[in-house]
Amino acid sequence: MKLKVAVATQGSKGLKDRVSAIFGRTRTFTIVEVEDGRIKGAKVMKNPAASLEYGVGPIVAEKLAEKKVDIAVAGEFGPGALALLKAKNIRAVEVKVGTNVCQAVGNVIK
Repeated sequence: MKLKVAVATQGSKGLKDRVSAIFGRTRTFTIVEVEDGRIKGAKVMKNPAASLEYGVGPIVAEKLAEKKVDIAVAGEFGPGALALLKAKNIRAVEVKVGTNVCQAVGNVIK
């Protein structure tokens, strides 16, 4: 089974990065490709809405849907972001802030 997991991350270290506190305002997303329970690759994507004053939820949800993401991971999601992700058939999963990306993905795909 193939999955794409978008992890809200604190920087641009990819799989070595840490989970960010807030989904919509995170600086980057690490998009992790998983196949048959194993990580096959990862790419870092800058959050196009990180510096906007308002309206970040729709922009981020749309961008992740364009990337065909199945699961979004962050320390926290706002109610608007949750609704938008659900509308795009993207499952939202909250994990402890600062968790390593690999650990977070491993916990989510179990």
